[in-house]
Amino acid sequence: MAETQETVFKSVQELASSNQVPEKYIHTRISINNSCPLLDVPEVDLSLLISPTSPARQHELNKLQSGLKSCGCFQVINHGIADSFLDKVREISKEFFALPAEEKLKYARTVDDMDGYGNDSVLSEKQKLDWTDRLYLNVFPDDTRKLQFWPQKPECFRAVLEEYIENMKLLSDSLLKAMATSLNMEENCFLDQCGEHRTMVARFNFYPPCPRPDVVLGVKPHADGTAITILLQDEEVEGLQVLKDDHWYRVPVVKYGLLINVGDQVEIMSNGVFKSPMHRVVTNAERERNTLAVFIMPDVDVEIGPVEKLINEERPRAYKNVKNFVDLFFQSYQQGKRPIEAAMISQELH
Repeated sequence: MAETQETVFKSVQELASSNQVPEKYIHTRISINNSCPLLDVPEVDLSLLISPTSPARQHELNKLQSGLKSCGCFQVINHGIADSFLDKVREISKEFFALPAEEKLKYARTVDDMDGYGNDSVLSEKQKLDWTDRLYLNVFPDDTRKLQFWPQKPECFRAVLEEYIENMKLLSDSLLKAMATSLNMEENCFLDQCGEHRTMVARFNFYPPCPRPDVVLGVKPHADGTAITILLQDEEVEGLQVLKDDHWYRVPVVKYGLLINVGDQVEIMSNGVFKSPMHRVVTNAERERNTLAVFIMPDVDVEIGPVEKLINEERPRAYKNVKNFVDLFFQSYQQGKRPIEAAMISQELH
């Protein structure tokens, strides 16, 4: 089905205000439980993690490794970003989505673009839609930015986002090094595979209240096609769920923590030691929810693959080398497939 401007501009916010839930948002084949058990997500103290002389460093590395092996995620605390600044980041997101529709539509994505305000691409008539409006912005390298989609209201939006991205660059470097160190690997082995021109994308997510949280999802089940994803959650409203051992678990909110999850590309680099978790977002009948995800992705021109030292007799090579994995991701996500399956060596044996 060819996408039209109408499909680009139909905001979920409008549907929510009119109490409508069109059929294309309704899931009939999956069970949605908003009160499933809470996931035990390790809290990792970055100030100790990056301190080579701290006696507690190894304990933090162990927690990081345990979280990424068992559920694919951890919360990072004491990350050096001021609580007051994170409040400001949340505020610019809320203020943008609260603007009148005509103001937001100045930044609407076009049919041929990912960047901008709106919904994700509609690739087929059978596709179930997500109960979310989003603002999707390429933020790094600088030459990937399409500033026509960067809001000028609220007035501080651009300056705050710029500062946040600088923080995310430093944090992602530290985390990728710590992940390698936790496996007794050379600390730059994951970072080097991301390349000097690794890509960063910011996605502001707005989930309006939904009249039918029993049959509608904010985001369909998927695993991220990133190296890592850094999520600033809503400070109060839960919604993210992670699949572990074939059961869904709620991810707790740590007000000034940042949730880190491994994406498919670090699962490949780690030869499957770290797990890229399947996750989804549920909706809420009473309350809206705002989040900001920053996706860290390797340079599209750099080939990634399992680190040689993580391939042995006990853990044979599980993945092929791949390049520009994110292209695979978007097609696979809307079709309900896992793009990482295309990189698995076992596929070649059938």
